[in-house]
Amino acid sequence: MNIKKGDTVYIRRGKDRGKTGKVLYVFTKSNRVIVEGINLISRHSRPSQTNPKGGIIKKEAPIHRSNVAFYSKTISAATKISYKVIDEGGKRTKIRICRKTGEQI
Repeated sequence: MNIKKGDTVYIRRGKDRGKTGKVLYVFTKSNRVIVEGINLISRHSRPSQTNPKGGIIKKEAPIHRSNVAFYSKTISAATKISYKVIDEGGKRTKIRICRKTGEQI
């Protein structure tokens, strides 16, 4: 999966189309991500020791990874990610590269 925790992403589809946010969590098996402040749902909770009043809590729901794109802050636009393998003294490392600018992510 190209998107990782901590990346800034652009929302391409859904009710929050056009917004950007930071990835909080990635579900690799189901190809979904949770983005900060995006796709909020209302969750009704009972009173408990941690939340004595209970009530309605707003929280983020997962979004499929096909509905988000990596957001490059340098060009302020959504872009694709490519990979490049570099040999450093016999050690091979794989790095992520922004396709529009060519810079390392």
